[in-house]
Amino acid sequence: MNDLEAAKAKAAMTYNAAADYFDHPVSSFWHGFGRQTIERIGLCPGEQVLDVCSGSGGSALPAAELVGPGGQVVASDLAERLIALAEAKAQARGLENIEFRVADMLDLGYPDASFDAVVCVFGIFFVPDMAAAVKELWRMVKPGGRLAITTWGPDLFEPANSAFWDAIADVRPDLQRSFNPWERISEPSGLREMLAEAGVCTDNIVAETGTHPLNTPEDWWLIAMGSGYRGTLAQLDVEALTYVHEKNLAHLDAHQVKAIATNVIYAVATK
Repeated sequence: MNDLEAAKAKAAMTYNAAADYFDHPVSSFWHGFGRQTIERIGLCPGEQVLDVCSGSGGSALPAAELVGPGGQVVASDLAERLIALAEAKAQARGLENIEFRVADMLDLGYPDASFDAVVCVFGIFFVPDMAAAVKELWRMVKPGGRLAITTWGPDLFEPANSAFWDAIADVRPDLQRSFNPWERISEPSGLREMLAEAGVCTDNIVAETGTHPLNTPEDWWLIAMGSGYRGTLAQLDVEALTYVHEKNLAHLDAHQVKAIATNVIYAVATK
């Protein structure tokens, strides 16, 4: 299995496992940032939109609402359980202009210039060669269309993130991360350079600082269970999982942590 296939398998495993907590109210930021991404590209009724790494529909569903019955949205993700969540929500809202695909964003098979907008929210960094992935997404954008890439800024989920990995190191040092994939583009300059490498030039890159409240330390654990951290947690035995849970919550409680960092970078390029 090459690096790309391994990355795809890991992402699918992680987010299928996280699906049971992905839409928990404590993780409302997923959908908030997805909607904000869609607002930034100014969709019009009748437009055609491709949303890759779409998760449970945080950006695809508001896109479908904006383009209306005359438009069309294709929502694609590797995790079939997240696609199932998104499809159920679309049905509940009566949205008939959205198609769901369990598929790799690098192998969707659409011709050049198929979409008025292509959107990727919190997903581009999972691909080992991000520039190659952006080239493929850019290929599918029509002349005059938009590409939107949203990624995490620095210090994601701190201080809870560091506490999490410190606890993992105690029980499974082989799983401890010294580097998170989004850190490659967690500053506007890094994101701009990566896009330029893909042949996409834009000055429309906006970094926003923010925090997400924690009502109790347990909120953090629910966020971890419904996010990329779940892939690590799924590899722990019961004893190790209990230890990491208890150490995480004890740290947040002792330091009276009431919020975690959710800094975001939005990039929009017009073709």
